[in-house]
Amino acid sequence: MTGQFKESITRGYSFKGSSVVFGTGMLDGKSVDNLLVSAPLRTFNRHGLIAGATGTGKTKTFQGLAESLSAAGIPLLVMDIKGDLSGLSQPGNPHPKIDERHGHIGIPWKPVGYPVELLSISGEKGTRLRATVSEFGPVLFSKMLELNDTQAGVVSLVFKYCDDHGFPLVDLKDFKKTVQYLTNEGKEEIEAEYGRISTASAGTIIRQVVALEQQGAEEFFGEPSFEVEDLLRVDERGYGTINILRLADIQSRPRMFSTFMLCLLAEIYERFPEEGDLDQPKLVIFVDEAHLVFEEASKALIDQLEMTIKLIRSKGVGVFFCTQTPGDIPASILSQLGMKIQHALRAFTANDRKAIKLTAENYPLTEFYKTDEVLTSLGIGEALVTLLNEKGIPTPLVHTLLRAPQSRMDILSDGEIDALVSRSPLESRYRTTVDAESAYEILSKKMEAAREEPAPQRGKRPAQEKSSFEKVVTNPVTRSVSTVVARELTRGLLGVLGISTTTRRRRKSKSGWF
Repeated sequence: MTGQFKESITRGYSFKGSSVVFGTGMLDGKSVDNLLVSAPLRTFNRHGLIAGATGTGKTKTFQGLAESLSAAGIPLLVMDIKGDLSGLSQPGNPHPKIDERHGHIGIPWKPVGYPVELLSISGEKGTRLRATVSEFGPVLFSKMLELNDTQAGVVSLVFKYCDDHGFPLVDLKDFKKTVQYLTNEGKEEIEAEYGRISTASAGTIIRQVVALEQQGAEEFFGEPSFEVEDLLRVDERGYGTINILRLADIQSRPRMFSTFMLCLLAEIYERFPEEGDLDQPKLVIFVDEAHLVFEEASKALIDQLEMTIKLIRSKGVGVFFCTQTPGDIPASILSQLGMKIQHALRAFTANDRKAIKLTAENYPLTEFYKTDEVLTSLGIGEALVTLLNEKGIPTPLVHTLLRAPQSRMDILSDGEIDALVSRSPLESRYRTTVDAESAYEILSKKMEAAREEPAPQRGKRPAQEKSSFEKVVTNPVTRSVSTVVARELTRGLLGVLGISTTTRRRRKSKSGWF
């Protein structure tokens, strides 16, 4: 049985191109020494999943994976929710258990620090990431706000108006001020040029923007806008930079997190050229605590993420999600993840046992394991692994003893973080917010000018030019001629009736007319 197992794993995990080592295979709960389980670099743009219960070693797994990719010259963007990945910048500490583990795997371990750039979209220390409202575009911005088709049409109209008139949409106050202007002082202007804006739709849009602001989005929108090409740096050793986005302070703001994710992927997809199948990816993105991306995401947002993940691999970009169970990931996106590293799951309840059976069905059938049983017996630093080989065929499922990280498996001190930020070549470029004149300032001036214009006096209608008919009727010459004509016509008519004007006057006098 061991011989068949070795043959199966050796054949399934042998690749022609460059690869990174995960660890060594295990059978019947014991490691099979020097039976390397690795992954080809050219398949890392097929995306992946790292899953498992709390405390099973997920974070250390993707720390070790980030190290391997960096050493191969591949830059990374790591979204650090818990704040425990900054140790990648410092060499690790030797330990007898690490030596024992790597003795079974058959690869050396040495302490190494990796090039790290700390990033932030909030109050955390690090280079600030910002984006402008214009960069989102009307379609993505509407999906972010979870608007219906009618409301999305209003958003498109707002973007069109600002584009046509040269009003920059930089931050959320620019967008709100534009909506306010177009439904008040600029109402007639917008109706004449583009059509009428429903007050109800405008009110809904403003409320959705306010809800986004309450999750801290105003800190993200602004200038200078972050250039995604700055994520692709390599240090003098040829190591890819590990860009760590510190998100520990937005765990309670999942909508903000999903908004950032959507914007980032869209910007990368737009800016990166088509690459096809490269020998190794240009960038790999790791999303820790991935359920935060999806738990409050609308169907439109999930659809957009699914489409982006399907297409972004042709740009040479891989996306890896780290979460507790595969069920945290929508099925439409889970099906796009070619690499799966599954740590232990806990069966405390009947629902847990059902979830484990469903999870086991996500993995290839194997004659060497009962997958649902192995899922509950995996030790810390062990995982079930399957991925795509260079031909896109799934590899055999293998219980793997994973390699240990070579960097520090702990957080940095405040002093170390300050020193790391101060050495950053990007921090000074993006540190200061630029508040240039944009739609808010321009439209505020227009609204103020409109308020200062003198209003017409109340109770008096403004004078209007007389029509041609009125001019003829009120002309003195016309009135004189008309009087003579009327008198002669009256005399002629009375003569026909046999009544003299003298008689007519007498009768009028008798009747009391005078």
